[in-house]
Amino acid sequence: MKKRGRGRDDRRDGRDPRKRPSFPDQLEGRNLVLASLQMSGRVRHIWIDSRAKPDAKIDAIRAAASRAGAVVTLVARDDLDRVAQAHVHNGVIGFAEPLPAHTLKGVLQAARADGRDPFVLLLNEVQYEQNLGAILRSAAYSGVDCVVTPTRRGASVSPTVQRVAMGGAEEVPVVRQGLMAALALLRRDGVRVVGAEADGEALYSEVDFRGAIALVLGGEDRGLGPKIRERCDAVVRIPRPRSGIVSSLNVSVAAGLLLFERVRAQGS
Repeated sequence: MKKRGRGRDDRRDGRDPRKRPSFPDQLEGRNLVLASLQMSGRVRHIWIDSRAKPDAKIDAIRAAASRAGAVVTLVARDDLDRVAQAHVHNGVIGFAEPLPAHTLKGVLQAARADGRDPFVLLLNEVQYEQNLGAILRSAAYSGVDCVVTPTRRGASVSPTVQRVAMGGAEEVPVVRQGLMAALALLRRDGVRVVGAEADGEALYSEVDFRGAIALVLGGEDRGLGPKIRERCDAVVRIPRPRSGIVSSLNVSVAAGLLLFERVRAQGS
């Protein structure tokens, strides 16, 4: 029976509480589970540490679960540890439907329909989950319409990525598409393409970041590559005050700088 304010508790309905629910996606941590419940409602079952002390965040999760009709089960800490993939669950794991599928064409059409200039980020083979998660968090904060990643290479939106993104994966559509096809579509739609490389022709502060724009960054161990670079309207660099052992920025840091240069240029 559904209990008001506490979500639906299945400890006595004959199910084995130790068996992982069958929903394909997994969200780990109190803040992330609560954000998903509030933003998308795709969380369908929640495990909570049976020995967790009651607090405002747990109460908010229970209340949001009740509104969403999500099952809440109290389990032992060992069970949470057993199924955790991001390994920092803070006593709460949500089991969810997949993130909705999006297309770049659909995202561009939606932005135009809203009277906005599209703002797109393309990532060429970002391999590390921590980097992709941090980029998604910055993308959400800076108003990116979608992040495009290659279909066959690069990190996927895993539990670790979603944990680091802290709701960014809920807010910013991630489109998996070949980058060449994505760039062709962007150019047909009138979106300027700005790439970033250590040897870019101009400082990023010298390029106009206003209007419809797509930023393209390479992965951790490679740059844009010649095929992508030749399809960019401009290739910028981030200034390096002095030479040294460190020759480049982490891709998530570089992404953050460029994303907020766009925010500054737009006067947001």
